[in-house]
Amino acid sequence: MASFDKKPYFAALKVHLKNSWMFVVFFVGFFLFWEYSIQWFDIPRYILTPPSLIVEKGAADLERLLYYTYVTGFETLLGFVIAIVFALPLGLAIAFSSVLKRTLYPFLVCIEMVPKIAFAPLFISWLGFGLLPKVIIVFLVCFFPIVLNAILAFNSLSEELTLFSRSTGGGAWRTFLKIRLPAALPQCFVGFKYAAINATVGAAIAEFIGSDEGLGFYIQIVTGNMRPDLAFAGIFFLTLIGLCLFGIVTIAERLMIPWHISVRRG
Repeated sequence: MASFDKKPYFAALKVHLKNSWMFVVFFVGFFLFWEYSIQWFDIPRYILTPPSLIVEKGAADLERLLYYTYVTGFETLLGFVIAIVFALPLGLAIAFSSVLKRTLYPFLVCIEMVPKIAFAPLFISWLGFGLLPKVIIVFLVCFFPIVLNAILAFNSLSEELTLFSRSTGGGAWRTFLKIRLPAALPQCFVGFKYAAINATVGAAIAEFIGSDEGLGFYIQIVTGNMRPDLAFAGIFFLTLIGLCLFGIVTIAERLMIPWHISVRRG
């Protein structure tokens, strides 16, 4: 039976811990300062709650927090995935079409300048308080960064490299798969990451405006009841959703473009 060598794994763990200690120290120091500064500066608990009390009260309401996390997480993930499905092909089409580049592209840039949250009351008044308006808001928040970065990505390949590929016998489809697509992926992942960061923002604000469940609804209700401890607990779970989505995108980036300098340096 072949022996299992644990040395590379322990070495990798050692390097990871060595690179992470500053963040751990900062993280622990931040929460210790937060905990004790409330006592030092005599800050009222209804204004700012110490982390220990947030953990205590959040644990007491954990069942409801977990359910609302599932609701908001599902809305966020669904809107994000739908945005990728629609934005990438559209970005590719605009990059290769002079007509779309002169008509649809300026239109998308103009719409991107409009805060997407301004559409939330309209969608909720049209579609009610169900899942669909929240997913649409998340979709809009994610769609434009992805499509605009995709356009930039698919236009980034130099004409000389394209001509060189054609001169060596590579057809249009082979050139796209072997050269243009890999060259475009790093910029596409910039759009994916930006969308992942903002996806929970769209879901939470849509729930603020009109919902009867979800973390946005939860934070709004407990804040109205002067419960900042539970509001911070809801914010923690909302942050956790965003971190998980960003982590999924980061893992996908490492798997799909391990050769890129941004991944190798990371």
